[in-house]
Amino acid sequence: MKGRLGTLTALYVTQYLGVGFITVGLTAILRDGGTSLDTLALVQVIGLIWPVKFLWAPLLDRYGSRRHGHYRSWLLALQAGLVLTLLALLPFTRPADRLGVVVAICAGYVFFSATQDIAVDAVAVRLLADPARGVGNGIQVAASYLGNLLGGGACVVVYDRFGWVPAILLLAGLTGLGLLVVWRFREPARTDRVAGTGAAYRALLSVFGQPGCRWWTFGVVPLVYVGAGAAYALVTPALVDAGWSLGRIGVVTGVVTSVPAIVAGLLAGLAIRRFGRSAVLVAGGVALAVATLLMLPLLTGRAPLTGTVVALGLFMAAYTVANVVLYTVNMDYSRPETGGTDFTVLSSFGLICSFLAASVGLAAADRFGYPVVAIGSVVLVAAGVLVGLRHQRRFRGALRPVPAGSADRVPVSG
Repeated sequence: MKGRLGTLTALYVTQYLGVGFITVGLTAILRDGGTSLDTLALVQVIGLIWPVKFLWAPLLDRYGSRRHGHYRSWLLALQAGLVLTLLALLPFTRPADRLGVVVAICAGYVFFSATQDIAVDAVAVRLLADPARGVGNGIQVAASYLGNLLGGGACVVVYDRFGWVPAILLLAGLTGLGLLVVWRFREPARTDRVAGTGAAYRALLSVFGQPGCRWWTFGVVPLVYVGAGAAYALVTPALVDAGWSLGRIGVVTGVVTSVPAIVAGLLAGLAIRRFGRSAVLVAGGVALAVATLLMLPLLTGRAPLTGTVVALGLFMAAYTVANVVLYTVNMDYSRPETGGTDFTVLSSFGLICSFLAASVGLAAADRFGYPVVAIGSVVLVAAGVLVGLRHQRRFRGALRPVPAGSADRVPVSG
């Protein structure tokens, strides 16, 4: 099991390295070179590839090499694609001068990264038994922060001191380690291949036919993600309004608060295994409410460094804990033979909710003020936790995910 978790950790970290560099590091580099905010906003649009990756997820469940491993064959190609697209950025030492080409390459990278995530999630669904799912998803969420921290932090420091080429080579080298991990990985033989492309695509909807899945996906997930996401969307503008410099904002929100988030992700995974999904969901919800209330001084224009960092660190840690629980239950609903599709479509809905939450939170703050939105966020998260608890009491342990299209329901022991 340790070997499997190590493989998943390496793959999750490397897929986020370039994403962190593009969304944080490249944005800072372009802004420093005089790129307008409107143009930078367009650069961020390529991130929308991630929420729509469910459109091609069924293809990964349907097609794959029997000889080299069903999902391993995808991972070999995709991990190589990540490295090659990063190396393609090497000639553009002044990215602002050839922005169109640079953005196109970055879009290619994000596509490979999103698709690689489908394959890794499918492998996780197949490899992780029920007791290990919390740990596995804790690693996934923590790895996303670590990848963003390295890509958006360490590589930017290298760029600042040594220039574009060393930064890109470091990024490609770290990503290449994932390719080595995939090469050494031996995927268990697959005996439940989806019968056809049509059957694979039907899984996009049949996943919601499982008992309680619609309740979870369209009830619990939106309440928690919109509540937490709306509150988080207030952070950067509130810090600007409080007079913080952009440099300080970047360090605190991009680096300092990532550390408690990484730790919280790992601990949440272990806690789910020890105490169960419901208990950790409650802990995450309570911590989110406390952290949001601790941010009220910031949201009213007072942002002392120590108090603000503590509040933001707690908020990110609590947000991470809630995220790990949501991902773990999504994995509970992911069927082994369509794991890539199931986990992707369930998680993609959460990503869409997060994108919408930022717009909703900022629009509401413009009309009603930061504190009102913060209180509303606490209410939404609390409602999500209560609905989640009721869901787990009714459905947890009642059934095990079964093959797409099957009418059988298999009780789960314990």
